[in-house]
Amino acid sequence: MKNTMKHIKRAGIAAAALVVSIGALNAAPTISRLTPPSALFSVGDAGAPYTARFLTGQRFDLQATVQPEVGKTITQVEFKFGATSVATVTSTSGAATGWKTTGIVSGLAANTVVASYRAYFNLTPGVYTFTATATQSDSTTTTVTGNFEIVGTTLTGTKAKNIIVLIGDGMGASHRTAARIMLQGYTQGKANGLLATDLMPFTAMVMTASLNSIITDSAPGAACYSTGNKCNNNQQGVFPDDTTDNGDNPRVELIGEYLARTQGKSLGIVTTADVFDATPGAFGSHTQARGSGMGICDNYLDEMVPKANLTVLLGGGRKWFLPSTVTGTARTGTSNDYAMPADVVSGWGLPTAGTVGDTSRDLIADFQTSGFAYAPDKTTLSTVAAGANKLLGLFAFSNMNIALDKINGRRGITSPTLGGTVVSKYGFPDQPMLDEMTDAALTVLSKNTNGFVLEIEGASIDKQAHNMDTERWILDMIEFDYAVQKARQFQAANPNTLVVVTADHECAGVAIIGGSQVTNSELITRSTSNLGTAAGGPRNGVVGTYDAAGFPNYSLSTDGYPTTTDVNYRMLIGYAANADRYEDWLTNELPLRDSQQPTTGTSYGSISATLPNLPTNRDTAGGFLVTGQVQDTTAVHTGGDIPLSAQGRGAKLFTGYMDNTDVFFKIMQSAIGGATN
Repeated sequence: MKNTMKHIKRAGIAAAALVVSIGALNAAPTISRLTPPSALFSVGDAGAPYTARFLTGQRFDLQATVQPEVGKTITQVEFKFGATSVATVTSTSGAATGWKTTGIVSGLAANTVVASYRAYFNLTPGVYTFTATATQSDSTTTTVTGNFEIVGTTLTGTKAKNIIVLIGDGMGASHRTAARIMLQGYTQGKANGLLATDLMPFTAMVMTASLNSIITDSAPGAACYSTGNKCNNNQQGVFPDDTTDNGDNPRVELIGEYLARTQGKSLGIVTTADVFDATPGAFGSHTQARGSGMGICDNYLDEMVPKANLTVLLGGGRKWFLPSTVTGTARTGTSNDYAMPADVVSGWGLPTAGTVGDTSRDLIADFQTSGFAYAPDKTTLSTVAAGANKLLGLFAFSNMNIALDKINGRRGITSPTLGGTVVSKYGFPDQPMLDEMTDAALTVLSKNTNGFVLEIEGASIDKQAHNMDTERWILDMIEFDYAVQKARQFQAANPNTLVVVTADHECAGVAIIGGSQVTNSELITRSTSNLGTAAGGPRNGVVGTYDAAGFPNYSLSTDGYPTTTDVNYRMLIGYAANADRYEDWLTNELPLRDSQQPTTGTSYGSISATLPNLPTNRDTAGGFLVTGQVQDTTAVHTGGDIPLSAQGRGAKLFTGYMDNTDVFFKIMQSAIGGATN
């Protein structure tokens, strides 16, 4: 994009200023938004890079927001490609065919219309210019122009039958390095071993900006992999629009939907978070509100099972599946729900619009009626997966416990404060690890002879980096890497499988700053000193930099995790995107409070007040306050590039620097066009 166009956009010149009106300038409607988004429409730049790109045959919506002159109304909107009319949406056609005049966001003119044409597709690669022409009640018209690219594939070898995408949420390069140091150790400057992720033969760097910011959140950060397109923050599977409805945004067909429709593949979604959360949700929903847990989970069954062949769904989030009469439910109203409008249902051929506020629904039972075996815990998961053709596993009310706490639960290591293991006090002592969930998912999905798409998320790398809880996110990194190893083993046995490991963004600005210069017992003494940065406190004389950092040494137990993270001369982590926190460098006995967990009548509710609420509510005795650079209560995402590793069929496509949306097209080249190893 030309620099001059960038400056025009930065200066805030509205898209309306570029409108060419056929009528009088003071008596014409204004098309203030055109979808798919393009630099041609927004700043008049027709060249690459193109904002919106779609695979040949991939479905997406066309939409225009039209504001009439004062006292006038809009009568029709026509979408054209060149001289060819694609669709004309009129005021007499009504909302069921894409004409919307209610539920418009505030600040737009009276009688504003949002006109949509659903599920358009194009089979021929190339750059396309399209127009929208709006007609006002006085017959004046306005035409605006946008563009997008249709990306084709070429036949270069054998197609990838199976696609496995592993997303370490928030995982930057330093997260991976820290996990390698703890898991493998270093001797005389060389790593004693590598992570499973490190062993993958192809590596790239990925740029992560969202449609509306250099700093993405997880929803668009993952949706770029599932759609090949940018979303606004908090949105997934859709482009932004000018309505308040969470279910009517312009859609882009997801990877699972496309490959189920065209190749009969199955879809699997696995996460250590609540299954509605942004990263899994980006592979199984279309919404402008990533927090709509009830709507997202309902649509997993109502839409993704029939349209994307969703076959495996594993993680936390049981609260969305329980009817309102059951302890732990979150099905209590309409604020976390949405349904599909009639034009979306008709245009996309959906089986149902859904029901908003269906609080009495037993979603687990409905999944079982649809043929899913259900696993509420690890024990059941290990017994039902082999015989299941479809699998639902919900192992906690919301987010699953962190790897450190799950491992301590298996080892019987109790919390003195809680008087039991953390997982038992949460009420879910028998949770699987991510590699065990991966094994179960692969067992079920591999029964489809057409292949599958499987998304696997290590969610709490991000959640615990937000909390600046070092040992917890590092152990989640290790848990994630063991899942990567399961995927690598599956690929080795099934060569026509592509495995891609990456992140949606970096979280917290993690940096390995050095090593402790004192023993763990000395750290414990300093943690109660209230001396802060003074001599004898947790900083001065403790934080060893450069050659004083040395080589921390962590020993491993037979379960593959560190025997303890409280070792002498431990690794120390700093945070560049930090909120205020107290630091004593010791492993925190308790995780921070999780606001997504239900409390009424639950085991978690009985301990929630005991858990520290914020990073400023723990480790205070040492007196070492680290002042944050952000006003938030926890650390934030950063805009740093993230690493990607790949193995298997088509993996050699993943080298160099690329935009996050490029990952989708490279995966699809492998799945549709084919690739050599």
